[in-house]
This record gives sequence, C-alpha cells and structure tokens, in this order.
Amino acid sequence: MNTAVKLDKSWIAGVAAAVVASLCCITPVIALIGGLSGAASSFSWLVPFRPYLIGVTVVIFAFAWYQKLKPKTKEEIACDCDEEGKTIFWRSKTFLAIITVIAALLIMFPLYAKIFYPKLQQTQIIITDKSNLASVQLDITGMSCEACTQEINSELSKVNGVIEYKTSYEKANSIVKFDKSKTSVDAIVAAVNKTGYKVTKQKVINQ
Repeated sequence: MNTAVKLDKSWIAGVAAAVVASLCCITPVIALIGGLSGAASSFSWLVPFRPYLIGVTVVIFAFAWYQKLKPKTKEEIACDCDEEGKTIFWRSKTFLAIITVIAALLIMFPLYAKIFYPKLQQTQIIITDKSNLASVQLDITGMSCEACTQEINSELSKVNGVIEYKTSYEKANSIVKFDKSKTSVDAIVAAVNKTGYKVTKQKVINQ
C-alpha cells in the first residue's frame, strides 16, 4: 500500500518541476501587476535549465499515467477504495488529468502570458525641435521571454521624454527613441536597471 501511495503522489514532483520551469516567466508578470520593480529577474538564472525541467515534468507525468493505466492487481484495487467501495478522488484518473492539465498550462505560460500584461501607453510628446530626437540601443542581460520585455517597457513608459521603445528578449536589447531635452541615456539605462535586468552596452544609433 505504501508503494502505491508513493506512485500516486508522483504528480507532486511533476507539478513542482513545471512550476520551477516557468518561474522565469511567471515572476515578471507578477512583478509587473504588483509593481514590484527589481523582482522581475529573480529567476532568470533558471532559463538554461528550463528544457531539462520540462523534460523531467514530461517523464514524471508519463510514469504517473503508465502506473494509472496499466492493469492493476487485486491488492492495488483494494488500496484504491475506501470502506464504501468508492474510488478515492485524489487517486483517480480524473484528478491526475486535472493535475496534468495544470502542469501543461504552467509549462506553456510564456505562450499566453501576454493576456496578463497591463496595456502600456507610450508617452505622447510634441517635438518642437527635431534635433532633440535621438535613439539608443541598449544590450540587456537576463531576459528570457515576453514577460521580461513587458516589465522593461513598463519602466521605460514612466520616463519623461521617452517617446518609443521596442524591447526584444530574442535579440536581448531595447531600442529607445527619446527627446534629449527632456531625458538622457543615463536616465533610460537607470530605468532598465531598476527592473533587475542589466544594461551591458549602450549605443546611440541616431542623433
């Protein structure tokens, strides 16, 4: 009976692995919604391990389903039932299916995380002198998914003088257009660094 219980509880490890695999993307969304600047990059170090954690999750749930679907012995059937002969819910296929779906949703979080992002309004600035326009490319370390870019964009939107921003986690950079009479590259860099992600290189590409 103890062995059967341990096998039925294998889903716990699977869910834990799925949660850890998604922390690098879930944390920025939580930070963005809660206004916790600086917390967004807390789990970015997990990014290289994400494929392995997903693999562990798949293996654990595959094993759990194998144990659930394989023919059972009379002893195992007896362990699955209570005194009234009813199957215990948390050891049922329905429960395992629910947990499997939850784990899958956690793993796929980066694909639909954008629905949780607050809509950012880029600052509308009237430029009277076009010579004040400039753009800077910032190389940024620590970004792992779209949630990271949204956290950075959120901070950039608060900088007076920033006109446009285009942040990409794939390219690990952000291109920011700004009014030099209202803000500076240093102020923009400070806004990005405030999120916990770090600007490693800056280059004015238009002035």
